[in-house]
Amino acid sequence: MTASQRPPRLPVWLLTFTALLLLALPVAVLVVRAGLWQQGLLLYALACLLATVSALILALLCVLPHYQSQRKQLLLGIACALPGTLLFLSLAAGRGDYPAIHDITTDLSDPPTFSHAPTLRGPKSNPLDIKPDSLGAQQEAYPDLQSLRSERSARNAYRHALAIADQLGWEVVWQDPDAWRFEAVDTTAIMGFKDDVAVRIRSTADGSVVDLRSVSRVGVGDIGANAQRIRAFQTAFAEDKGGQL
Repeated sequence: MTASQRPPRLPVWLLTFTALLLLALPVAVLVVRAGLWQQGLLLYALACLLATVSALILALLCVLPHYQSQRKQLLLGIACALPGTLLFLSLAAGRGDYPAIHDITTDLSDPPTFSHAPTLRGPKSNPLDIKPDSLGAQQEAYPDLQSLRSERSARNAYRHALAIADQLGWEVVWQDPDAWRFEAVDTTAIMGFKDDVAVRIRSTADGSVVDLRSVSRVGVGDIGANAQRIRAFQTAFAEDKGGQL
């Protein structure tokens, strides 16, 4: 077989490359979970980007007559690149819809404070100081996030809030039953990021008001994770009408 008759090597190289990129995704998750979140996220993003580029190249080769004899390798390469491509497109589509903030609260004028969380957060964690710019960005991005008013008494609302936190899989790490406050940690499913949540209940003339604050330990933006967490809590709290006293 002459050199001109040999199958082109590019499809084989691309198949190998995309297979390595596919393996890089779980490796990146393990790196993040090991505590090297910046390096892990960089590897994750790079693998997704390169998978997208590779998928485009492989798709182009599929329609070229010169590579028809290796169509199987090309399709396998596309299959290997598909997960990273879908992740990249998902991130690219949603990234611009969220502000670069990671501290979300239901009470912009008097956010709940943290008492125990500072002892759990490492020296490189995001600070827990309230930033006026962050509050303004939240007001613009999430105007629907408001204090939750309930007909429950403050004591009942406190017990109910603890039950909802447990239902959502949060780890309650600190409680002050006399002040109707508690703090919890929510760990994200894939990357294992730990975010801190403060819950505060206050008594009112007609029941109680429940406020939350959710703060990411790392990263500049949270891609809407903290707002989604608060919404999930408020929805679950409001749906259970049992024991209003």
